[in-house]
Amino acid sequence: MAIDTNEILYRLHKVLQLTVDEMLEAYALAEYPMDRAHLEAMLKGRQDKGFEPCSYEELGVFLDGLVILKRGPSPKKANDGDAVALTNNLILKKLRVALELKEPETELIFNLADVMLSKQELKSLFRKEDHKNFKACSNDLLMAFIEGLDEYFYVGEEES
Repeated sequence: MAIDTNEILYRLHKVLQLTVDEMLEAYALAEYPMDRAHLEAMLKGRQDKGFEPCSYEELGVFLDGLVILKRGPSPKKANDGDAVALTNNLILKKLRVALELKEPETELIFNLADVMLSKQELKSLFRKEDHKNFKACSNDLLMAFIEGLDEYFYVGEEES
């Protein structure tokens, strides 16, 4: 089953409390021309007028830009020109890198979404696909992680 790129983009926009301007900055940092109207259309619900689908490339580039936005440019250059298929595992990796999450935080985020993973199961999600202990990240697991991020970054209403 294909991943819902629009849902992921929208949920990250909300969970990380990113403004449209910050998202546009992430695209700019990744050297990708993104039009404000197109981004806003991708953030709409499928049923909303003006909705436009988000391509795998647009989501992948956004995640690359998010890493640069949150952590700064990498001193080593990535393999430019080498297209890499966007998978749930790669989305998970890019989020972990962008948000500078270590293993304990990653485990906590899954736990906040009521997903209990052993240390081995967690590590297997971040292994290379050809590794014998690699585990593919399902759509449900990825969405649970994003749900856990929502809890992790939630700032409650301040009491007066």
